[in-house]
Amino acid sequence: MELIRRTAHARAGLVGNPSDGYNGKTISVIVDQFAARVTMYEWDQLEIVWSQEDRSRFRSIRELAQDVRLHGYYGGIRLVKAAIRKFVEYCISRGHRLHDRNFSVRYESDIPRQVGLAGSSAIIVATLRCLMDFYHVEIPLEVQPSLVLSVETEELGIAAGLQDRVIQVYEGLVYMDFAKDRMQRHRGLLCGVYERLDPSLLPPLYVAFSTGISEPTEIFHNNLRARYEQGEPAVVDAMKRFADLAFQARQAILDGDAATLARLIDENFDLRRSICRLPGNQTDMIERARAAGASAKFAGSGGAIIGTLPDEATFNRLTANLAPIGCRVIRLNLAAETPIK
Repeated sequence: MELIRRTAHARAGLVGNPSDGYNGKTISVIVDQFAARVTMYEWDQLEIVWSQEDRSRFRSIRELAQDVRLHGYYGGIRLVKAAIRKFVEYCISRGHRLHDRNFSVRYESDIPRQVGLAGSSAIIVATLRCLMDFYHVEIPLEVQPSLVLSVETEELGIAAGLQDRVIQVYEGLVYMDFAKDRMQRHRGLLCGVYERLDPSLLPPLYVAFSTGISEPTEIFHNNLRARYEQGEPAVVDAMKRFADLAFQARQAILDGDAATLARLIDENFDLRRSICRLPGNQTDMIERARAAGASAKFAGSGGAIIGTLPDEATFNRLTANLAPIGCRVIRLNLAAETPIK
């Protein structure tokens, strides 16, 4: 029995987010220490195996409440089911004939939940990769992020942008342009322009996160979306500035200008704080990181931060400053990343 195992990693938005959903520009990196892994093999019936996150037996009512807080009411099962349905819909609409063999599929993930490291989309990306292998269907690389996004927005009603799905499909380090005049339709799906950058050009980076923070991404994005669509000047102008920061950061990376990149990362967060009311425990992470001498911004919707590390002493101070509030700090090692072709 052939086993198909595919993986999709966590990601961190380096500069530009959250403008990806607002015709902006972003740069993102893969966090290869964490991943969602999906296993698929031929079976007599189509079976989706529950993971630990989908459990329905608990030691107490408090444990159930904690599980719902971290994983929601459906865990990752809904993501896998929605990915399968969207894959079938895509194949039918494009004339791909699918064989009649069934499969069993299961997933596992060690990506910290609800801290903005894109754990949900990782499950979908890994599932899509398994489905393409199992059915021998090739989906163009530039189309895959848009297909993954449609799983969340159309099937599950989750507010999201393309950024997470692009970096998880392409891997490594990617600059993304979602400007209206750059967006194009490929196979019926709207796609931006994606440029791979050499990760070895980056200065040392860190990601820090707290397992005690749990704020679903859609809570943040829904409020911002409404304000943007209402034409609130501060939000509209901020989205344009986020895009400009990403454009400048791309050049700073290509030039090996770590100081400018650090400044842009800090400005990205300061701009976000100027238009959003952010939880004090999350802004505390930023302030502690900056006090240690590191640049810092949210890696996603909040709960995890990313920034540059000038030297080893900074990393040691950063770890010491964040430890009292229960944060784990990791270094990113992107130089060895081999992007998907």
